[in-house]
Amino acid sequence: MDSYLLDWANLLLRWLHVIVAIAWIGASFYFVWLDNHLLKPQAEDLKAKGVDGELWAVHGGGFYNPQKYMVAPANLPRDLHWFYWESYWTWMSGFALFALLYLFNADTYLIDKRVHDWSAGAAVAAALGFLAGGWIVYDQICRRFGRKADGSIGNDGVVLGLVAVAIVAAAWGASQLFAGRAAFLITGAMIATMMSANVFFWIIPGQKQVIADMRAGRPVDPIHGQRGKQRSVHNTYFTLPVLIAMLSNHYGMLYSHPQNWLVLVLLMLVGVLVRTWFVKRHKGVDAWPLLVAVVMLLAGLIAWLAPQPAMVPVTAAPALSAPATSGAASTEATTDGKVSFETVKAIVAARCLACHNAALAPKRIQFHEPRLIEQHAAEIYQQVVVQKSMPLNNATGITDEERATLGRWFKER
Repeated sequence: MDSYLLDWANLLLRWLHVIVAIAWIGASFYFVWLDNHLLKPQAEDLKAKGVDGELWAVHGGGFYNPQKYMVAPANLPRDLHWFYWESYWTWMSGFALFALLYLFNADTYLIDKRVHDWSAGAAVAAALGFLAGGWIVYDQICRRFGRKADGSIGNDGVVLGLVAVAIVAAAWGASQLFAGRAAFLITGAMIATMMSANVFFWIIPGQKQVIADMRAGRPVDPIHGQRGKQRSVHNTYFTLPVLIAMLSNHYGMLYSHPQNWLVLVLLMLVGVLVRTWFVKRHKGVDAWPLLVAVVMLLAGLIAWLAPQPAMVPVTAAPALSAPATSGAASTEATTDGKVSFETVKAIVAARCLACHNAALAPKRIQFHEPRLIEQHAAEIYQQVVVQKSMPLNNATGITDEERATLGRWFKER
C-alpha cells in the first residue's frame, strides 16, 4: 500500500509540475515574443499617453491590441495582473518531487558507489548545496560583472559567458559525485532554481518597488527595470537547457555514458542555440546558421553515443558473477545456439529479483515467476539492454556480457 500511495504522489506531483511549468514557460515565451514584435505607435493619442510600442493580434475569434508603456501610464491602474505564481509553483512542485524521489531515497537514487561512495546524509546535503550554491554563484556574477561603467545594467555577453562556465563546472562536479541520472537532474534543478530565484528576489520586488514609488510620487530608479529585464532575458535562455536536463535523465544511453557531463552540456548547448534562433527570428534576424549548428551537434552526439555491437559467444552463455550474497550461477545455452530460458532466469535472479519480487515491485514489475519474465521481456530489453538504466546505478553489478545475453534472448524469442 505504501508503494501504491507513493506512486500516486509521484504521478500527481509530476502532473502539477508539468501544468505550472507550461504556464510559466508559456508566459515567458509570450512576453519575449511580444517585446520583439512591438511597433512604435503612429496615432498621436497613443504617443501622448506615453505608449512606446503596440501590436495587433488575432486569436480565438477576437482582436487584441497590447500596448507597452516605457515607464507607466499617467494614471496607474489599481488592478494589475502579475505573472509570478507560475514560477513559484513550478519550483515548489519540482522540489517536492525531487525530495520524494531522490532525497528520501538517497541510497538508491543519489548514490552510485562506483562514482562516489558516501553516506546518504552527505549526498542529500551536497544535492541541496548544488541548488543553493548555483544561485549564489550566478547572482554574484550578475552583481559583479553585470554593470557597465556608468552603473547601468549591461555586459550580458560577459555575464552569460561566466554563467556558462559555472554551469559546465557544475555539470562536471555533479557527475563526479552523484549517480548519472541524479547528476543530470541536479544540474537542471540548479538552473531552474536560478530562474525562480530571479523572479522571487529581483524581478517581482523590483516591479513592486517601481509601482510603490510611482503611487507615492517618488522618482523611479531605472535600475529596477534594467535588472528585471536582464534577469528575464537570462531566464529565457535557461529554459530549454533546463527542459532537456529534466527529460534526458530518463534515458540511460545519455547519463550512463563515461563522459555523461559532456553529453549533458552538449544537449543544453543545443537548447541555448534553439532558443537563440527563436529570439533572433522574432527580431527579424536571419539566424538559419544556428539551426545548421543544432543539426550538426545532434548528429555528432547521436553518432558518438551509438552503441557498439557486443561480441557474445554463441555456443555458451557467459558465466554469471553474482553478488556475494546469492552465490555464483552458471548456465549454458541450448544445443541450437540460442540463449536458454534457464540462462535468462539465472541472470534475472542474480541481477533483478532483489527489487522486482513478490514483496517489492517498482512500477508493478515482478520477476519471481517465469511467466512474469516473459510478460515483461520488452521492458527488460529496453531498460537493461538498450538504455542500460537498470539495475538502477548497477547496484547488482550486471556485466555487459549479461546485458548482451538478455538482448540475444529477446531477439530470438
